Amino acid sequence: MTNSPQSQNTRTQQLAHEKAAKSKKPSRRTVLIGSLAVLASAGGGAGWALDRFVIEHVEQTGVTSAAATSATTASETAASVTDTSYTSNLAKINITKTVKGSGSNQVTYFAADLKLQQGTVLASAFAKDSFGENITETTSAIAENNSAVFAINGDYYGFRDTGIVIRNGVAYRDKGAREGLAFYKDGSAKVYDETTTNADTLVSEGVWQTLSFGPAVVKNSKQVDGIDQVEVDTNFGNHSIQGQQPRTAVGIIDEKHFVFVVVDGRSEGYSVGVTMPELAQIMLDLGCETAYNIDGGGSSTMFFNGQLVNNPLGRNQERGTSDILFIAGQGEMQ
Repeated sequence: MTNSPQSQNTRTQQLAHEKAAKSKKPSRRTVLIGSLAVLASAGGGAGWALDRFVIEHVEQTGVTSAAATSATTASETAASVTDTSYTSNLAKINITKTVKGSGSNQVTYFAADLKLQQGTVLASAFAKDSFGENITETTSAIAENNSAVFAINGDYYGFRDTGIVIRNGVAYRDKGAREGLAFYKDGSAKVYDETTTNADTLVSEGVWQTLSFGPAVVKNSKQVDGIDQVEVDTNFGNHSIQGQQPRTAVGIIDEKHFVFVVVDGRSEGYSVGVTMPELAQIMLDLGCETAYNIDGGGSSTMFFNGQLVNNPLGRNQERGTSDILFIAGQGEMQ
């Protein structure tokens, strides 16, 4: 017996609703709050987890570094800007969009090539100008609050209580736990083992910024073995970073020459995302000697000249994050 046109239409509509519901995955914070609320109502004693993963814990306020401000606004001259580029006496930025594949296998990513006059031009800022745990704002909001012409999401340091956190030459956390990335004042950068040093030593050696996420996906111009097995932050409320995911990565081409990449994902027909080995290949294709993975998923965002560049999760909607890396706008842009 065949279905009537009416029943077929009803089933089609039902499938469409189910597909739409599946595509709208809740944010990390929403999942945490929902899960903890269920535990609390069931008498699961979730208060500790709410306190650890949801409630804001502000350790320092007004943390914008005077050193960063002076470094990124020194010798201001008029800068030239187009839809995809920016040039000042301190920084040159060029943004490209790449689309590969088609249909369910299509991948869309954005690469920002950065050439800096000095290492300190690369600045960092915290959400709500405060350091601590679970403090979030969108990349765009943090960027606009810091007069950034360009920005990407950072390592989401505020979701964890470990790692070495140095921002704009100031040490905020000294709990080495994983493979980190250090940017130096002289414009060099390298991957390092957090557990073999400490924040004070790094600052004394000229470290300007650190990222604590990982893993490194490229070293010595080669893909790192085993990156398709690594998991980061498998604690409560998080999940593996494996599979095809939205990604943000930092690549080192040469001294004072970097490329920042944001890969969109979880949006079939626009961008499905990439695996860790696929991310490594993108960074190698861009000429990176070293490349390092940072927070991805709905956090993966790129901001340029007042606008969001990419399309997070195919919804054009940003998820809050705890920090950004950015380049401040110089003088009057033309």
